[in-house]
Amino acid sequence: MMFSVAITCASRGILLRDWLVEKLRPTRHPELPEVLLSRHTIVSGESRLDAAFAEPVGRPVESVVLICHGIGETVDGWLPVQRLLAANGAASMVFDYSGYGRSRGRVDAAQFEEDAVAAFHYLHGLAPGSSIAVLGFSMGTGVAAAMIGRVPASRLVLCAGFPSFQTAACSIFIPARWAHIVPPIWRAEESMRGCSMPVLVVHGGEDRMFTVRMAEELHAVCGERAELVVVPDVGHNEPFNRPRLAYWGLILDWLADRRPAGIRSE
Repeated sequence: MMFSVAITCASRGILLRDWLVEKLRPTRHPELPEVLLSRHTIVSGESRLDAAFAEPVGRPVESVVLICHGIGETVDGWLPVQRLLAANGAASMVFDYSGYGRSRGRVDAAQFEEDAVAAFHYLHGLAPGSSIAVLGFSMGTGVAAAMIGRVPASRLVLCAGFPSFQTAACSIFIPARWAHIVPPIWRAEESMRGCSMPVLVVHGGEDRMFTVRMAEELHAVCGERAELVVVPDVGHNEPFNRPRLAYWGLILDWLADRRPAGIRSE
């Protein structure tokens, strides 16, 4: 119950804040690249999830990625990112968790993890024979890390993430003295224990919601093959609200194994 209330309140607050920011920002309408976009319904237990799959047009698919989105986001809002990814060779699927957007079901942390597992297997059916990476953004880093050991993913990307849900909640809206009332879920130290796959932790240098220190703590528990990249002059939601290759390009290169390991941008 506490999780549902916290997620609902935080989600609405973040959506309102981002709406106000966008209203005050000068309007620009960049030309969006053409992609092949399809809408899907995924069965996850008793839930029915809304999902969008985007793939390149006129060029080979270099990587396939499942995206676990953040707390104040829905499938429709991720289309600009999916277009950018597809224009640069990556097919992607974004899904809404149970109780989000058009998805039916109950808002629940364990159900979110089940949703991600169901979405992964569904995407595997859309891209048979392909290696599939999982990418979590903000709250989605907790979901992605928690489910990664249950699916045959090739790589894991954690963007704008946190070391635990309690830490994240205290960073956003819960006073530290009340941390005990936050559900002890999505603890990266537990989720990533024994992880042997390549992991990329990406964080904005100007993230005021989750500090770079939180990204460093997350990176420290992600295994020997984990890398940390801090992208200068990027805030928490900027990669989602204003997708640019300065941020997503380094992820695309890493997914396609085009960039050397161990690079940290500051």
